[in-house]
Amino acid sequence: MRRRLVGVVRTGLLASLVAVVATTAAAGLATALGVELEVPEDGETIPLSGIAFVTGVFSLAGVVIAAALARWASRLRRHFVRTTLVLTALSLVPSWVVGAAASTSVTLVVLHLVAAAVVIPGLARTLDDVPVGS
Repeated sequence: MRRRLVGVVRTGLLASLVAVVATTAAAGLATALGVELEVPEDGETIPLSGIAFVTGVFSLAGVVIAAALARWASRLRRHFVRTTLVLTALSLVPSWVVGAAASTSVTLVVLHLVAAAVVIPGLARTLDDVPVGS
């Protein structure tokens, strides 16, 4: 079990790193195209480092979920995909309710979906190989 769990964590860390790079690059491209990543409540612009940090934190949360399911759940892939898709959908809500410009909201939603598109399938494939209790 330990070896397989290490594989899940290793894959998850790699997927998290790829997600951080992909979302930071996408945010950089968006700002280069004129999208202001500004949250109106405090008027501050979200820096690229903030995008990278938040992507990393929530991607690592996905790794923790995958590791926990690999340790204690049955139907690993199914539970992981359902859980992370619900969490991804919930993560999209703040992008629309903070009162940001439409271009900012759309960009933030795309960034969430980019991270999810990298992390969820990578970890889900790994979970296929993890038998419960071994």
